[in-house]
Amino acid sequence: MDISYNWLKEYLQFDLTPQETAQALTSIGLETGSVEEVQSIKGGLEGLVVGEVLSCKEHPNSDHLHITEVNIGKEEPLHIVCGAPNVASGEKVIVALIGTKLYDGEECFTIKKSKIRGEDSFGMLCAEDEIGIGKSHDGIIVLPNETPVGMQAKDYYGIKNDYIFEVDITPNRVDATSHYGVARDIAAYLKQNHKPYKLSLPSVDSFSITTAEKFVKANVINKDACIRYSGVTIRGVEVKDSPEWLKNRLSSIGLRPINNVVDITNFLLHEMGLPLHAFDRAKIEGDKIFVRTLPQGTKFVTLDGVERTLSEEDLMICNEREGMCIAGVFGGLYSGVTSET
Repeated sequence: MDISYNWLKEYLQFDLTPQETAQALTSIGLETGSVEEVQSIKGGLEGLVVGEVLSCKEHPNSDHLHITEVNIGKEEPLHIVCGAPNVASGEKVIVALIGTKLYDGEECFTIKKSKIRGEDSFGMLCAEDEIGIGKSHDGIIVLPNETPVGMQAKDYYGIKNDYIFEVDITPNRVDATSHYGVARDIAAYLKQNHKPYKLSLPSVDSFSITTAEKFVKANVINKDACIRYSGVTIRGVEVKDSPEWLKNRLSSIGLRPINNVVDITNFLLHEMGLPLHAFDRAKIEGDKIFVRTLPQGTKFVTLDGVERTLSEEDLMICNEREGMCIAGVFGGLYSGVTSET
């Protein structure tokens, strides 16, 4: 199991270095095989700053390029040629300065002074995919108007180097199958060794619960395999990209961000050790969920697009017609939450 040092420090204030933390984990029965320094975004967004487009005019020798003057908080603005269709005067943008290294997978290229159709360009205005924070290449990133000029992009996006502990969890240590559980165990270690610490749990005081007009009923058929199954219906949620802090948190432990609904279920799994899965409400036929097994040889397509053959022992979360999820293991391709939900 991968445990993030920075994530632990969200719940536990302590002074151990990553290496000392690894030793502490091993001493309390959570054998730590390795400690790896990682970046949630390769290159850590070094050399990228927030700029403001002061002026934008058409390039005299091109029908799609623009010549911009960009304020980055220095005495002189930067003269930058940009081909993005959405560049405009007054925008707050991400600027890659000369010397900045950008990564495309394992390949790296360095921003240099260049001459584009006869015009000098002293940097680059960046799209999401060019700096590794997203996949969009439809245009450059446009930030909120209140974003300070000259701010480091790594500070704006909350990018920090982290350390990941590879922890071997034995079946009898369910207390350590989450970041909060591991933080709690380290707190016990620190108390035993008379070292200062402060353990805290995020507040849920602002949460509220209402009774839905029409609810989904859960029925546990295989009670030997599942004692209890519960859920909640949530309406009025806009499915969209997760905030940067959540994307970075998941990326740090090797998970791929998908959307805000799916990502928060994965976050809670690794925060509190609580397996969750979000279903598209419209795909729960009959307004009922059944926890049961399906006949030997039943075909089921999982989220990765692979058709799998089920055994008669595979516990499934089903609607009235078909399976929707391999319980606690893998969601189904056709019942998950997407941008169309």
